[in-house]
Amino acid sequence: MQIHLSDISSSEGKSVHYSAAFEMEDITFQQGTFPVLEKKPVELTITNTGDRVLELEGSGLVTVGIPCDRCLDQVATEIPFEFKRKLDMKLTDEERVNDLDESSYLTGYDLDVDRLVYLEVLMSWPLKVLCKEDCKGICSRCGKNLNNGPCGCTEEPKDPRMAAISDIFSKFKEV
Repeated sequence: MQIHLSDISSSEGKSVHYSAAFEMEDITFQQGTFPVLEKKPVELTITNTGDRVLELEGSGLVTVGIPCDRCLDQVATEIPFEFKRKLDMKLTDEERVNDLDESSYLTGYDLDVDRLVYLEVLMSWPLKVLCKEDCKGICSRCGKNLNNGPCGCTEEPKDPRMAAISDIFSKFKEV
């Protein structure tokens, strides 16, 4: 969704509230493409604080399908986000880039809500996602999801020098 900011930036003290729809169906970045399973409208308030400076406040919630880090099953992960930004409308797009302001969501007087939400979701992206706390992962040999039961592969020590230690651990498992 695009919001044109010229009316707000020309009226000092003006405040406008939007309930904007997030329209992206997938979130794509260097780790891959992830489906957006559910999205709630972004509640956005834009206030002109004077001297052509706009204050942008908002919040929302996006549910993304992210694979479990152990078994690779898709997990519906809620990513809530909140932001508060100041936009100096006196600056050109080039000056914003030079000031290291990551406002690629603002082009001239047009605010791209999808791009803003995309950047907020990336900053709130979870470091680790598990389908359940005691997820067993997948078999390193056959790739079967061990949460669904044992795969039948025999456990062999990866290093033959560790065979003796492996025997000790297997004796303790029987007790």
